[in-house]
Amino acid sequence: MRRPITATYRLQLRGPKADPSGRAFGFAEAAEQIPYLASLGISHLYLSPVLTAVPHSNHNYDVTDPTEINPELGGLEGFRELAKAAHSAGLGLIMDIVPNHMSVEIPKLNRWFWDVLKNGQDSDFELYFDIDWHDDNGAGGKLGLPILGEPGDEEKLVLRHDEEIDEPVLSYYDNDFPVREGTFDSLDDDPVKVYDRQHYRLMYWRDGVISYRRFFSVNTLAGIRQEDPMVFEHTHRMLRQLINEDLIDGVRVDHPDGLADPFSYLHRLRELVGPDRWLLVEKILSVTEPLDPRLDVEGTTGYDALRELDGVFISREAEDHMSILALQQSGWTWDETAFEATEQQLKRDVAATELGAEVARLARAIRRDNFSTAGNTVSEEDLVNTIVDLVAEIPVYRADYLSLSRVTATVVAEMTRRYPSRRDALDLISAALIEGKEAKIRFAQVCGAVMAKGVEDTTFYRASRLIALQEVGGAPGRFGVSAAEFHLNQNERATLWPRAMTTLSTHDTKRSEDVRARIIELTEAPSDFAELVRKVTTRVPAPDPATGHFLLQNILGVWPANGEIDDNLRERLHEYALKAIREAGLKTTWTDQDEQFEQAVLDWVDTILDGPVTSVITEFMEPITTATNQIVLGRKLLQLIGAGIPDIYQGQEFFDDSLVDPDNRRFVDYTARSQSLDMLTGGIDWAQIAADARAEAGAEDNAEPLAAGHLGGYPHVDKHGNWAKQHITHQALKLRRELPDLFVGGSYQAVFAEGTCSGHLVGMARGETSAQDAVGVIAVTTRRPQVLDQRGGWGQATLTLPAGEWVDRLTGRSFSGEVPVAEVFEIFPTALLVSSDYER
Repeated sequence: MRRPITATYRLQLRGPKADPSGRAFGFAEAAEQIPYLASLGISHLYLSPVLTAVPHSNHNYDVTDPTEINPELGGLEGFRELAKAAHSAGLGLIMDIVPNHMSVEIPKLNRWFWDVLKNGQDSDFELYFDIDWHDDNGAGGKLGLPILGEPGDEEKLVLRHDEEIDEPVLSYYDNDFPVREGTFDSLDDDPVKVYDRQHYRLMYWRDGVISYRRFFSVNTLAGIRQEDPMVFEHTHRMLRQLINEDLIDGVRVDHPDGLADPFSYLHRLRELVGPDRWLLVEKILSVTEPLDPRLDVEGTTGYDALRELDGVFISREAEDHMSILALQQSGWTWDETAFEATEQQLKRDVAATELGAEVARLARAIRRDNFSTAGNTVSEEDLVNTIVDLVAEIPVYRADYLSLSRVTATVVAEMTRRYPSRRDALDLISAALIEGKEAKIRFAQVCGAVMAKGVEDTTFYRASRLIALQEVGGAPGRFGVSAAEFHLNQNERATLWPRAMTTLSTHDTKRSEDVRARIIELTEAPSDFAELVRKVTTRVPAPDPATGHFLLQNILGVWPANGEIDDNLRERLHEYALKAIREAGLKTTWTDQDEQFEQAVLDWVDTILDGPVTSVITEFMEPITTATNQIVLGRKLLQLIGAGIPDIYQGQEFFDDSLVDPDNRRFVDYTARSQSLDMLTGGIDWAQIAADARAEAGAEDNAEPLAAGHLGGYPHVDKHGNWAKQHITHQALKLRRELPDLFVGGSYQAVFAEGTCSGHLVGMARGETSAQDAVGVIAVTTRRPQVLDQRGGWGQATLTLPAGEWVDRLTGRSFSGEVPVAEVFEIFPTALLVSSDYER
């Protein structure tokens, strides 16, 4: 019988070459944390990719050999030892696989791609890669590689013998390429003439000629043809071995939307992993997009849940204030209309530039796939421009899932109405899509890539109304999530996808869950935030107002509570600022960097951190930080008790101020976490800690502002924040492990308070589906604590509990019947109530 999955813990593995210090976190280091993680209460370790990748990778999604366990992490034997240690502690392993692409950054490290470069279409591995060998591919029918720094740089090629692989190579600076047998006599031959005899052509990188499908616009990641059964079998050989040895309990699939046929791939993968292993997909859904129920998977990796869990804590009344402020600072309100317009324009730009090679290949496929000559009247310019506009208006990552069967037709119909001159081109495109051949596949793949680059990697770095909403799967144009929407979505997950993953932080989130909570709290004080922005922009004007407004929210998200800025934070913010402004592409980009503007931004950041507004920011952040701590704890509890299987990203059981990668992939201090958990499990009198903190704050124990459960009511949470978050995580995970039937497949009910300020409570109840009325667990928490404070606290608000006695697992106190909310939240701003019928 499989080890039941109740909660996962994500670990980011890396080898010694991935860190300047030579420090590794491989299988051996992961095994050292098993006692702590088992005590914390998780059921499974969720590992970042473990197959052989580029040695210096800090994420391992750049796989070079899918048939081998990464020796940098400890190899197959190290993986077996990790599995043995985990299984001995009652834990399982979840494996992250990357079927869509392989790294070709260093071609000689990828023996399959190296062989294709050497032997061209005669290579045994040619069919593994999605390569365009047609004569009209822009590289004369050869494999075009975007390598050259300048046109004509082929003259700089050097023919030499590579001792590492013991064969001749053509070298262009640090880039090495193979030499096919029989194409040269000696190393003294003219390198350019030898190069002309090869199956590849090195292109000027700005020409936009790339003969292989890429992962989005990343030149170093080449697409794999998983639709071929032999390719599937070879690339999944190691996975099959791990399953046969019963080392893993589940699989997470990275970016299946990039594949030719995700549906068929996942069906084949399900046959491989079996019916009782967990199978998840990194599928990014739009707000109204359903996950196709015909997919034979447990669900997504949880970006949809992240949006809901963040959104329900936003003070939606602040929308107009924040929109006006964004308009003043950036020229855009960034409401739903503005977002849609910007996204479509940026998707057009991306399709026409960064992904121009993919669009051009799609256009060629459209002409080849049409069975008639009717499309010959459409010019190449009109066809390409129509493709660009069409993919920009597709509102989902790919629309060829059966559950989205009308999406493309609807967009085409609307474009035909708006642009009569495009009708012939749209007819040509539609006819090719109907044929169901290459063009249909490439259209779906291009749509996903354009969505990712245009929205995630560009729009989300430009919009500045409330940047906490700008995560993958988010809907920044919608200002938060109502309680009604939240509960309906949780109920849907509990009913349709009870074993889907939920998350608050991942290796890809642009801000950690706690940083986002800080920024969310700005919505509770929009006027104060606007005044802070006025002071900052007046005293320390940014080089670009829109950029400054965006970066300022990130800076507030990581601002130290004590206001003490150290060099480490300064360096991290410098790295983030450079990444953000290059991704935004307004003033500088990764490929065309404006050094003067970039330095001006860094100087501005330094002045914010140590200048005339530093103390002003620290003062402003004091109530924000206090309120944030309450939101952090409550949101974490809702994730852990809510529908689906919760994942804890490494280290997030403590408060964390990480920004986007590589910041969120830093090493975690597990010694501190283990010691803290030991103290918690040894027994802590939270009531006494709360009383001591109140006394230290100079307030009476029973003073209304402190006992009411609103702003200022939890000084112990500020002082012992890590303890509190870890305590809530630990207790919720233990409960899921004790009562799995109440969570995976259990019923879901919304919980509401009654009376004044009842809307500030959000809660959920879980029970067994066999007895719909038998609720066993109730989780309740506070939202919008600053607004609650302004309204004078909970007042007469009450919570009516089902019959019987209810024990708060966080404090040990018991409640029954109708209880004042202020009493429930006297010690923590959240409560985990368990029916005495389920207590052991």
